[in-house]
Amino acid sequence: MPRKKKDKAAALKYDVEKSPVPEVTASGYNDLARRIVSRAKEANVPVVEDVALVSALLSLEIGDAVPENLYGAVAKVLTFLYNLDKDEYISG
Repeated sequence: MPRKKKDKAAALKYDVEKSPVPEVTASGYNDLARRIVSRAKEANVPVVEDVALVSALLSLEIGDAVPENLYGAVAKVLTFLYNLDKDEYISG
């Protein structure tokens, strides 16, 4: 019998004035993961799907800084979000 796929989610906060590194603000599986995504969408926070990155972030504790080995993956997400915001500013 195949295993049921778990929903996974993690949220990051990046405030360059407080810390040079993003930190984990929420993470979880199944119902909690769905609530994290739902709250992000309700707050108009973009949601990016990256299975490998979320799996790695789920190994961290809330409040942990993103480790160096994930800098590249997180930088790609931040660049994507920056470009989304820039596009909205230009078109809005």
